[in-house]
Amino acid sequence: MESQTTYNYKVVRQFAIMTVVWGIVGMLVGVIIAAQLALPTLTDGISWLSYGRLRPLHTNAVIFAFGGSALFATSYYVVQRTCQTRLFGGPLAAFTFWGWMLIIVLAAVTLPLGITSGKEYAELEWPIDLLIAVVWVAYAIVFFGTIATRKVKHIYVANWFYGAFILTIAVLHIVNSAFVPVSLTKGYSFYPGAIDAMVQWWYGHNAVGFFLTAGFLGMMYYFVPKQAGRPVYSYRLSVVHFWALISTYMWAGPHHLHYTALPDWAQSMGMIFSLILLAPSWGGMINGIMTLSGAWHKLRTDPILKFLIVSLSFYGMSTFEGPMMSIKTVNALSHYTDWTVGHVHSGALGWVAMVSIGAIYFLIPKLFGKSEMYSNKLIEVHFWISTIGVVLYIAAMWIAGVMQGLMWRAVNADGTLTYSFIESVERTYPFYYVRLLGGALFLTGMFIMAYNVWKTAAAGNAKDADDAIPAPAAH
Repeated sequence: MESQTTYNYKVVRQFAIMTVVWGIVGMLVGVIIAAQLALPTLTDGISWLSYGRLRPLHTNAVIFAFGGSALFATSYYVVQRTCQTRLFGGPLAAFTFWGWMLIIVLAAVTLPLGITSGKEYAELEWPIDLLIAVVWVAYAIVFFGTIATRKVKHIYVANWFYGAFILTIAVLHIVNSAFVPVSLTKGYSFYPGAIDAMVQWWYGHNAVGFFLTAGFLGMMYYFVPKQAGRPVYSYRLSVVHFWALISTYMWAGPHHLHYTALPDWAQSMGMIFSLILLAPSWGGMINGIMTLSGAWHKLRTDPILKFLIVSLSFYGMSTFEGPMMSIKTVNALSHYTDWTVGHVHSGALGWVAMVSIGAIYFLIPKLFGKSEMYSNKLIEVHFWISTIGVVLYIAAMWIAGVMQGLMWRAVNADGTLTYSFIESVERTYPFYYVRLLGGALFLTGMFIMAYNVWKTAAAGNAKDADDAIPAPAAH
């Protein structure tokens, strides 16, 4: 029986290990669908391996299984350490782990079977949606309960970001997933037509804004200063960053619906808020990178720091590219092309995956009572393979996307289209092979990580990791 005077590292360990496992699963499915686009007859005739069924499995596995596990692991670790108290709710933390794993397994079964609501990032059917809501409420109780019972007066800024992410995702998920059930495996959206599209992209873009940005900024604000051994560059800027980001991000969703049935004013509002977002996003990136002031030399020898700082560079790049792509005239060129796919992956692989990988490399030795990972050299190799993989992936998609956009809008003097659609597909083929190579490299890096984590865990002992909680200082 664990003593109440130690932190609850068990649930952190479970989520940290599953981050690596689901990273491999999600990215493996990604490599398979990238291969299907380059080789269209690859899985002919096997319905549950068709592109249309594997693609939502890939997005759900990478965002909610890999990214979600990383967020659970790091938020549970950070909130305990910065509040100097054990996780609130006793067995509730274990419930969030097993509940989340059950949701992921249900997704892995239902999506390849074609059981889907067809809503981007919200494909799971209504019984699973209900389970997500239950687990998420339990997560909120554990997290905010820990903050409420903290031993220190101050709430560190990372917890503000984690807290905003937890609350916002709860609201987004519950409102967007409102349904009318017609059977156990089928429900229809509560909202009609264009309203459904608007609610979906309010959810969809904020899944990016809060799940894939605010949550991981919480990670950045704890692990970058920790790994660099420096205080955060500007604490005041981090607080301004927080309030500016969460008050602006909510309104950017309509930029996914330019040139659709959505009213023009709503499209324009989405564009304007997306442009405003550039300021807080870059404020956060600069704050993270400038935390290395006086410690830049550590980048030469510390591969974990390389992951964390390069992730911030990709965050800066993606948060410049997003507002730019939301401008209606730019969007006319980029929309429905592979440029969007490149943009998503510069954020998902370059920012989210790399900051998660850096944070997990930081955590694993501490969770297994070791001073460092089994092999620093392997972390270095992982870093370079991943970085080259991301660059190949996004460069191929940028070039393919701009080319597609230009070919689709090219017209002859008499007003007829210069190219048929199939000609644009033909020209895209070489880039699909480059993307496949980039994705395969990133996946290879995850296998290297899994080996390194396994060797570290095997050599360590979870009992050695249990830290006693410091006694509160006398007032």
